[in-house]
Amino acid sequence: MTVEKITDVEFGEVLPAFTPDTSLENVKIFVTAAGWDSPRFTDHEAAKKQGLPAALVPGIMSQGFLSAMIHHWAPNAEIKMIDTVFRAPCLVDDQYNINGVVTDIDTEKGSVEIDLTVTNSADETRVFGTANILL
Repeated sequence: MTVEKITDVEFGEVLPAFTPDTSLENVKIFVTAAGWDSPRFTDHEAAKKQGLPAALVPGIMSQGFLSAMIHHWAPNAEIKMIDTVFRAPCLVDDQYNINGVVTDIDTEKGSVEIDLTVTNSADETRVFGTANILL
């Protein structure tokens, strides 16, 4: 279900989750466009030589996934703020779920607060945060 206006939103509503493309190929496209073409994002072996467990999904890419989830749910939303905490790295080629739940609604201001999480296939929270949007 997509929402168009503040009256469509329910407290505690769970946003439709999705699984983003964190493949090496997709991350390479992203980091090239962002000007961050570094082996820590594009080469598993090079990342391991830097002491990392594998190539990393850039944090701004994870934030982009969170924004995409919000816009899939509320295409006309204006995202005013996304504040995230990175608890553990998101690794390239792993599977992640992007999740959100409505935690506050201010009908007078037209604002909605959403708690956000990025979880891996072991259901471990890798990234969490809060978004504030206007409808």
